[in-house]
Amino acid sequence: MVTTGQDRLLGRVLQRDGAGYRVLVATTEYRAVLRGRVKRDSDKLVAGDIVQLEPDAGSELLAITGVEPRRTLLERRVPDGRGTRPVAANIDEVFVVTSIRDPAPVPQLLDRLLVLAEVSSIPAAVVLNKVDMAPPDALVERFRLTGYPIYQTSAATGAGVEEFAEALRRHASVVTGASGVGKSSLLNAVQPGLGLRVGAVSEKSRRGKNTTVSAVMIPLARGGFLVDTPGFSDVGLWGVDARELASCFPEMRPFIGTCRFNDCHHQHEPGCQVLDAVARGEILPDRLQSYHLLLDEIRAEPEEWE
Repeated sequence: MVTTGQDRLLGRVLQRDGAGYRVLVATTEYRAVLRGRVKRDSDKLVAGDIVQLEPDAGSELLAITGVEPRRTLLERRVPDGRGTRPVAANIDEVFVVTSIRDPAPVPQLLDRLLVLAEVSSIPAAVVLNKVDMAPPDALVERFRLTGYPIYQTSAATGAGVEEFAEALRRHASVVTGASGVGKSSLLNAVQPGLGLRVGAVSEKSRRGKNTTVSAVMIPLARGGFLVDTPGFSDVGLWGVDARELASCFPEMRPFIGTCRFNDCHHQHEPGCQVLDAVARGEILPDRLQSYHLLLDEIRAEPEEWE
């Protein structure tokens, strides 16, 4: 979606391309470069940003002269652990992909990615890929209680691809998950000819080889945009208050604030309504375990000033 104002032109950043950017204006793609004060923030411009554009004097390029406020933003921590780095902006939904087999699903990683979407206030869904290899029943049951939409797909057979493709229409979506789960193959099945790189699964480690090195926003033929991202296996939960983590698990929300103690962390406290819900089968023990692991991780994080 790109609009043209009376006195300015707006475009959507698709990808950083060397010293410039690929920018979509209406249905036409241009190459653009930074000009003026926005050059100072060049490292912060990401796929999905809506930018203000002007003709670049003396060239066929467009000049990026400003950035519109972001509705949403996905971030990841920088390698030294201090600060964050934006990944994609103005995202409508995050699709967390896992394979049923080869490689085996890692439920705690899926929960981490779903929490990341919750922290960023972006709706999320779960995609169970490679359903041709094994029945997905266990994972379907695991996520049924969360309320997240669940898509069952196979890039190899085409099963569920049409339903998944329809979900991508008219939205700007991120598709993420561990390497090797078939994200790129699935996206190529949604829109043949995308030419996304497909990584093989290492025979030695049975882990996927990450082939996508930077976020790329792809206009879809049916409408909407898709962001193919690098693997998120190293995503951290920086900036999350330990007291707010439980609200990032949808099935826990009805019980938050009803425990005996106001500062209940839902671990071993008496009168904890979340623990009672687990005992009644309304929250799966496996999801509670993910919550506890993430809670321990948040508590172990150093403060920014440390």
